[in-house]
Amino acid sequence: MSMKKLISATAVCLLAAGLAFAGELKSGLPVGERVPAFNVRDITGPSKGETLCYRCKYGSRPVVTIFTREVNDSVTELISKIDAVVGKNKDAKMASFVCVITEDADKVEKQLEAIAKDKKITNVPLTIIEGTTGPDNYKLSKDAAVTVMMWNESTVKVNEAFGKATLDAKTIEKLVAETKKILE
Repeated sequence: MSMKKLISATAVCLLAAGLAFAGELKSGLPVGERVPAFNVRDITGPSKGETLCYRCKYGSRPVVTIFTREVNDSVTELISKIDAVVGKNKDAKMASFVCVITEDADKVEKQLEAIAKDKKITNVPLTIIEGTTGPDNYKLSKDAAVTVMMWNESTVKVNEAFGKATLDAKTIEKLVAETKKILE
Protein backbone atom coordinates (compact mmCIF):
# COMPACT_ATOMS: atom_id res chain seq x y z
CA MET A 1 0.00 0.00 0.00
CA SER A 2 1.35 3.40 -0.91
CA MET A 3 2.01 6.01 1.76
CA LYS A 4 -0.76 8.21 0.32
CA LYS A 5 -3.34 5.39 0.56
CA LEU A 6 -2.16 4.51 4.07
CA ILE A 7 -2.58 8.11 5.22
CA SER A 8 -6.03 8.32 3.58
CA ALA A 9 -7.15 5.05 5.16
CA THR A 10 -5.86 6.18 8.56
CA ALA A 11 -7.68 9.51 8.23
CA VAL A 12 -10.95 7.75 7.34
CA CYS A 13 -10.58 5.43 10.36
CA LEU A 14 -9.86 8.33 12.71
CA LEU A 15 -12.81 10.30 11.35
CA ALA A 16 -15.13 7.31 11.77
CA ALA A 17 -13.86 6.74 15.31
CA GLY A 18 -14.38 10.43 16.11
CA LEU A 19 -17.93 10.34 14.75
CA ALA A 20 -18.66 7.19 16.72
CA PHE A 21 -17.43 8.87 19.90
CA ALA A 22 -19.37 12.07 19.28
CA GLY A 23 -22.77 11.77 20.88
CA GLU A 24 -21.66 8.81 22.95
CA LEU A 25 -20.01 10.74 25.73
CA LYS A 26 -20.82 8.89 28.92
CA SER A 27 -20.62 10.76 32.19
CA GLY A 28 -22.42 10.32 35.47
CA LEU A 29 -24.69 7.65 36.82
CA PRO A 30 -26.63 5.56 34.31
CA VAL A 31 -30.42 5.73 34.08
CA GLY A 32 -31.96 3.47 36.71
CA GLU A 33 -29.12 3.80 39.23
CA ARG A 34 -29.66 5.11 42.77
CA VAL A 35 -28.21 8.54 43.56
CA PRO A 36 -25.68 8.59 46.43
CA ALA A 37 -25.16 11.51 48.81
CA PHE A 38 -22.40 14.09 48.35
CA ASN A 39 -21.52 17.49 49.79
CA VAL A 40 -21.21 20.84 48.03
CA ARG A 41 -20.55 24.38 49.18
CA ASP A 42 -23.63 26.53 48.62
CA ILE A 43 -22.80 29.87 47.01
CA THR A 44 -26.23 31.37 46.26
CA GLY A 45 -28.92 29.12 47.71
CA PRO A 46 -30.83 29.12 50.98
CA SER A 47 -27.80 27.63 52.73
CA LYS A 48 -25.33 30.17 51.31
CA GLY A 49 -21.86 29.69 52.77
CA GLU A 50 -22.62 26.24 54.17
CA THR A 51 -21.39 22.83 53.10
CA LEU A 52 -24.33 20.47 52.75
CA CYS A 53 -25.84 17.58 50.80
CA TYR A 54 -28.61 18.84 48.49
CA ARG A 55 -29.17 15.24 47.40
CA CYS A 56 -30.02 14.49 51.04
CA LYS A 57 -32.01 17.69 51.55
CA TYR A 58 -34.19 17.08 48.49
CA GLY A 59 -34.78 13.41 49.34
CA SER A 60 -37.12 11.66 46.91
CA ARG A 61 -38.26 14.86 45.16
CA PRO A 62 -37.83 15.31 41.38
CA VAL A 63 -34.39 16.93 40.95
CA VAL A 64 -32.35 18.36 38.07
CA THR A 65 -28.64 18.53 38.79
CA ILE A 66 -26.22 20.25 36.46
CA PHE A 67 -22.58 19.27 36.93
CA THR A 68 -20.31 21.64 35.02
CA ARG A 69 -16.60 22.29 34.72
CA GLU A 70 -17.11 25.73 33.19
CA VAL A 71 -19.45 28.65 33.56
CA ASN A 72 -20.18 30.14 30.16
CA ASP A 73 -23.16 31.67 28.33
CA SER A 74 -24.66 28.29 27.39
CA VAL A 75 -24.44 26.96 30.94
CA THR A 76 -25.92 30.21 32.24
CA GLU A 77 -28.80 29.92 29.76
CA LEU A 78 -29.45 26.32 30.85
CA ILE A 79 -29.44 27.37 34.52
CA SER A 80 -31.88 30.19 33.77
CA LYS A 81 -34.29 27.90 31.89
CA ILE A 82 -34.17 25.20 34.59
CA ASP A 83 -34.76 27.90 37.24
CA ALA A 84 -37.98 28.86 35.41
CA VAL A 85 -39.13 25.22 35.15
CA VAL A 86 -38.52 24.65 38.86
CA GLY A 87 -40.47 27.83 39.66
CA LYS A 88 -43.42 26.60 37.59
CA ASN A 89 -43.38 23.18 39.28
CA LYS A 90 -43.26 24.11 42.95
CA ASP A 91 -46.51 22.22 43.49
CA ALA A 92 -44.71 19.03 42.35
CA LYS A 93 -41.89 19.92 44.77
CA MET A 94 -39.42 19.97 41.87
CA ALA A 95 -35.91 21.02 42.86
CA SER A 96 -32.56 21.63 41.23
CA PHE A 97 -28.99 22.64 41.94
CA VAL A 98 -25.87 23.39 39.94
CA CYS A 99 -22.56 21.89 40.98
CA VAL A 100 -19.49 23.60 39.52
CA ILE A 101 -16.43 21.38 39.66
CA THR A 102 -13.42 23.65 40.04
CA GLU A 103 -9.95 24.09 41.42
CA ASP A 104 -10.41 27.89 41.53
CA ALA A 105 -13.29 28.24 43.97
CA ASP A 106 -12.73 31.96 44.65
CA LYS A 107 -13.05 32.89 40.97
CA VAL A 108 -16.07 30.66 40.40
CA GLU A 109 -17.80 31.90 43.56
CA LYS A 110 -17.77 35.46 42.20
CA GLN A 111 -19.08 34.25 38.81
CA LEU A 112 -21.94 32.36 40.43
CA GLU A 113 -22.94 35.29 42.61
CA ALA A 114 -23.00 37.54 39.52
CA ILE A 115 -25.07 35.04 37.51
CA ALA A 116 -27.62 34.64 40.31
CA LYS A 117 -27.99 38.41 40.57
CA ASP A 118 -27.96 39.23 36.84
CA LYS A 119 -30.26 36.38 35.77
CA LYS A 120 -32.43 36.51 38.92
CA ILE A 121 -31.82 32.84 39.70
CA THR A 122 -33.99 32.14 42.74
CA ASN A 123 -35.04 28.48 42.52
CA VAL A 124 -31.71 26.81 41.76
CA PRO A 125 -28.85 26.97 44.28
CA LEU A 126 -25.47 27.47 42.62
CA THR A 127 -22.84 25.40 44.39
CA ILE A 128 -19.18 24.41 44.18
CA ILE A 129 -17.32 21.17 44.66
CA GLU A 130 -13.58 21.64 44.77
CA GLY A 131 -11.25 19.45 42.74
CA THR A 132 -11.26 17.95 39.26
CA THR A 133 -13.35 14.80 39.53
CA GLY A 134 -16.65 15.81 41.10
CA PRO A 135 -18.41 13.76 43.75
CA ASP A 136 -17.12 10.28 44.51
CA ASN A 137 -19.12 7.44 42.96
CA TYR A 138 -20.76 9.69 40.34
CA LYS A 139 -18.52 8.54 37.48
CA LEU A 140 -18.24 11.99 35.89
CA SER A 141 -16.08 11.88 32.77
CA LYS A 142 -13.12 14.23 32.57
CA ASP A 143 -14.17 14.78 28.93
CA ALA A 144 -17.62 16.08 29.89
CA ALA A 145 -17.81 19.83 30.27
CA VAL A 146 -21.45 19.49 31.40
CA THR A 147 -23.37 16.50 32.76
CA VAL A 148 -27.09 16.90 33.43
CA MET A 149 -28.70 14.27 35.62
CA MET A 150 -32.39 14.23 36.51
CA TRP A 151 -33.81 11.94 39.14
CA ASN A 152 -36.98 11.18 41.05
CA GLU A 153 -37.40 8.86 44.04
CA SER A 154 -33.57 8.97 44.22
CA THR A 155 -33.27 7.08 40.91
CA VAL A 156 -31.71 8.54 37.74
CA LYS A 157 -34.30 9.07 34.98
CA VAL A 158 -32.22 11.23 32.59
CA ASN A 159 -28.47 11.52 32.06
CA GLU A 160 -27.01 13.68 29.30
CA ALA A 161 -23.34 14.62 28.91
CA PHE A 162 -21.77 17.28 26.71
CA GLY A 163 -18.22 18.10 25.65
CA LYS A 164 -16.90 21.61 25.31
CA ALA A 165 -18.99 23.89 23.09
CA THR A 166 -21.74 21.30 22.41
CA LEU A 167 -24.42 22.79 24.63
CA ASP A 168 -26.41 24.91 22.18
CA ALA A 169 -29.90 26.46 22.25
CA LYS A 170 -31.55 23.39 20.66
CA THR A 171 -29.91 21.08 23.21
CA ILE A 172 -30.95 23.35 26.09
CA GLU A 173 -34.59 23.21 24.91
CA LYS A 174 -34.36 19.40 24.69
CA LEU A 175 -33.06 19.24 28.27
CA VAL A 176 -35.85 21.50 29.50
CA ALA A 177 -38.41 19.23 27.79
CA GLU A 178 -36.83 16.16 29.43
CA THR A 179 -37.75 17.50 32.87
CA LYS A 180 -41.18 15.99 32.21
CA LYS A 181 -39.61 12.56 32.77
CA ILE A 182 -39.07 13.32 36.44
CA LEU A 183 -42.46 14.94 36.95
CA GLU A 184 -44.50 11.94 35.80
